[in-house]
Amino acid sequence: MAGGAREVLTLQLGHFAGFVGAHWWNQQDAALREAADAKETPGELCPDVLYRAGRTLHGQETYTPRLILMDLKGSLNSLKQEGGLYRDKQLDAAIAWQGKLTTHKGPAPLTTATSPKPLMPTESSIRVWSDFLRVSLHPRSVCMIQKYNHDGEACRLEAFGQGERVLQEPGYLEELEDRLHFFVEECDYLQGFQVLCDLHDGFSGVGAKAAELLQDEYSGRGIIAWGLLPGPYALGEPRRNIFRLLNTAFGLARLSAHSSLVCPLSLGGSLGLRPEPPVRFPQLHYDAALPFHCSAILATALDTVTAPYRLHSSPVSMVHLAEMLNYSGKKVVTAGATIPFPLVPSQSLPDTLVQLGGATPWTPLSACGDPSGTHCFAQSVVLRGLDRACHTSQHAPGRPLPSPLHACSTGEEVLALYLQQQQPRARSSAHLLLAPCKVAPPYPRLFSRLRQQAVDSIPVLGALCSSSSWNRTLGDLAQELSTLDLRRWASFLDAGVERDDFQELLQELHGLAQCYRAGDGLEA
Repeated sequence: MAGGAREVLTLQLGHFAGFVGAHWWNQQDAALREAADAKETPGELCPDVLYRAGRTLHGQETYTPRLILMDLKGSLNSLKQEGGLYRDKQLDAAIAWQGKLTTHKGPAPLTTATSPKPLMPTESSIRVWSDFLRVSLHPRSVCMIQKYNHDGEACRLEAFGQGERVLQEPGYLEELEDRLHFFVEECDYLQGFQVLCDLHDGFSGVGAKAAELLQDEYSGRGIIAWGLLPGPYALGEPRRNIFRLLNTAFGLARLSAHSSLVCPLSLGGSLGLRPEPPVRFPQLHYDAALPFHCSAILATALDTVTAPYRLHSSPVSMVHLAEMLNYSGKKVVTAGATIPFPLVPSQSLPDTLVQLGGATPWTPLSACGDPSGTHCFAQSVVLRGLDRACHTSQHAPGRPLPSPLHACSTGEEVLALYLQQQQPRARSSAHLLLAPCKVAPPYPRLFSRLRQQAVDSIPVLGALCSSSSWNRTLGDLAQELSTLDLRRWASFLDAGVERDDFQELLQELHGLAQCYRAGDGLEA
């Protein structure tokens, strides 16, 4: 691969983060395989941003994700545990001495993107994310937290304080620091870090401490945290739901303190205790109770909204993207996506956007409720996967144009004008890419039955927005927390959180909420 990439190091923290990450890396792998099969170099997106080249002691070239992931004991059914093809003796010795963190290699050979395709798992056979991961991992990528169990009720990592303490223990902290140094020191120009972190359990505390470490050790680099929440929850599990609420709140507040940008990703309708129906996609049929389905949709959105800092030609970096969206303390943003983008063969992009009317064109993915009537302060929008011939109107000369969008001469102008019409006072950044999003197996078959047989790639519209909806959402979250009787949930405090920490959390949430008042110099 060509040099000169602006590298990004990915951290995946938690089991649902593993599901999202597995789909994400599979999508990158599908794009690499397609380019290799066609004997072409990858297109607009630069894979070297996310991947690293290497070589085994036998001289075999490798191309593996620049990735550190953490999960619990018992969570890696199908990953082998006998070390890596690199045979890193120094790493093996460190693991043998430490006894808590182990490394794993993926089920496929650790080679370039042209390696043979492994067998596809059936959907019914998938229990953990490693069951469908198709990408080989570097020996230093996988860290197992052996003191907590993935399955069963005993020794679970269920509270924010437990997660914080994991990275306060010298053994785990030193292992993470060593792995960070290994991946960072080989980078020519490190943009920063993207942290995929479970918010609903104790990994919210792991993520918060990891972000704090990154901020301290790598000042000036971008840190974008993606707080992940799995599907709907049951009202009949009060302890788990209260812990989920507390973990989410502590995670959001602490991640925003140590990150450049924080974006929750969820198919749920609310962050609070009252369950809301999962979001709907008109052209998708998914089971919100299946992590395999939910994580695929979130990975597709993630693959799209992160495109600006992964382009070959774009001057946008992680830091620039965050600065555009987080001004005046607005570090928490919403995500949204249209999956797939509904362009029919006979239409142009202006036709489709006009048909969407004044409604928000994407489905919200940050559990902030209906975005209608909210104000957007800033937004970054990516539309990908449309043929260039569809970007502009093909109306005959002399005929009246249906809208100003039909007068634009490029697709970029069409998208920029549409966003200006939708949110005239927002700061907007728009990118139009030819490359679609890959949804080849083992991506689940979520699409309408009419399209089910041959869908390997789709057009997607994705957006990150600094929205006034966070004023209501964060305020409601603080209000709901303030009504809790902490004496009933002493076990959450016993896990490592003080009562003073809880009061400080409420103040932080109220302070964050105030940043998103619809005024802020702008009218709603």
